[in-house]
Amino acid sequence: MSGSEVSDAIIEQGAALLRAGRLVAFPTETVYGLGGDATNDRAVAAIFDAKGRPRFNPLIAHVADIDAASRLAVLDDRATRLARAFWPGPLTLVLPRRGDSPVSLLASAGLDTVAVRVPAHPVAQRLLRAAGRPIAAPSANRSGRVSPTTADHVRAELGDRVALVIDGGPCRVGIESTVLDLGGGDRHPALLRPGAVTREALEPLVGPLADAPAAALTDEDAAPRAPGMLASHYAPSLPVRLDATDARPGEAYLAFGPAGAAEALSLSRGGDLVEAAANLFAMLRMLDRPEAFTGIAVAPVPETGLGAAINDRLRRAAAPRPS
Repeated sequence: MSGSEVSDAIIEQGAALLRAGRLVAFPTETVYGLGGDATNDRAVAAIFDAKGRPRFNPLIAHVADIDAASRLAVLDDRATRLARAFWPGPLTLVLPRRGDSPVSLLASAGLDTVAVRVPAHPVAQRLLRAAGRPIAAPSANRSGRVSPTTADHVRAELGDRVALVIDGGPCRVGIESTVLDLGGGDRHPALLRPGAVTREALEPLVGPLADAPAAALTDEDAAPRAPGMLASHYAPSLPVRLDATDARPGEAYLAFGPAGAAEALSLSRGGDLVEAAANLFAMLRMLDRPEAFTGIAVAPVPETGLGAAINDRLRRAAAPRPS
């Protein structure tokens, strides 16, 4: 199903549910989001409850355009340049929160910043405009698990925890948005989470990017400033072994390039990083079969361009799990 095949009636149903404080899963170009009214404390709390998500992990507020974003956060010259260049699209900006911002403090984890994105998917755009308010929408899966890139993934993960799943087909990008922190005043912008909008695309507009502080990447030391920053995240139930040239006995193999073994899948047989990103989460789910395998071995992926985002997700998938 494509975005254009989703009926107006389904969009209106979703918008009405959101305005009533219910949860609606919907497609974006990155992954499927678990949407709730970002201005409604109870709806935001319901998102955390459905995901089993740590309360200190902030949510992204999704809006339809730059004007709507400017009602939630303060956009300086740098933010405006980035918004004009990459919105709608897979870029989230962490910005100073406006004093009169309607976004629930629970959604921003009590921080003085708010994470904002304008998604490009036509279904997301239609839903946001019909709802008429910012929608908090983390990935529509249980916290820490592999993100969903199809409506079926959402149904398998969340079941009746969500009032409606809007099926807009597979997600085009397949990994979560790039997150850039512009909330630090005159400090260099910090790349909190790599994604489809790469460092190489961002730096010509805002100068050199700082990396996320090391403390922000641990579970214990600091509350993260954006989603997806916990050390263990995007994780299948099976252990993940990185930089593997082949599978050990009992392991499934996730290749980058040709995949010869019957128990192997390839992110991209031709070595295309865009194709690999789009396939990443779906293939991790396909190989996450404890009844068949003891673990998932993953081939090396180049650390260039979109490869940085793919490797970021893989490192978190392979990190030690919280006890």
